[in-house]
Amino acid sequence: MQINVTGRRMPVTDSIRAYAEEKVAKAARIHDRDEMVIDVVLHVEKNPANKNRDVAEVTAHMKGVVVRAEEAAPDMYAAIDLVSEKLERQMRKYKTRLVDRRNGKTAVKTAPGVEEIAAPPMVEQEEGRIVRKKLIDAKPMSEEEAILQLELLGHDFFVFTHADEGTLNVVYRRQNGDYGLIQPQV
Repeated sequence: MQINVTGRRMPVTDSIRAYAEEKVAKAARIHDRDEMVIDVVLHVEKNPANKNRDVAEVTAHMKGVVVRAEEAAPDMYAAIDLVSEKLERQMRKYKTRLVDRRNGKTAVKTAPGVEEIAAPPMVEQEEGRIVRKKLIDAKPMSEEEAILQLELLGHDFFVFTHADEGTLNVVYRRQNGDYGLIQPQV
């Protein structure tokens, strides 16, 4: 396991680095894998009105899986504590799903009869522009694995290549807590 602690626009003291490494390593021992790389980024928000200015972000890269957690607190040590607890919960959740999958249990069920979703009409924005581009590694996986990645990353959607069909798909979280799947029409 490799842990990288960096500061964004701030120096990281040896005591904070040691504390972050200790807490994150303890949380990551759930999946004690040698090939796991964990990036910890610490930074302080500029807004003085925000009482939770110290932010800790953790991204754990495992074999084909990314687990991400972010927390803010009034103190950097407290932010590290919170983010390590959140990382531990997410690691346990991922490991539970792996064990369930090996035992033949399925955690996600597809609603019967759902085939097509009508998209709302596009509204053109006059001043909209692309402010960030991100490259993704759309690995082949099943819908269940994509939902697991969506949950582990804490995002609202996840882009992946469907393992059976070889097409690019998007799984997203709906407002009622269920999931939606966007597939290309072939």
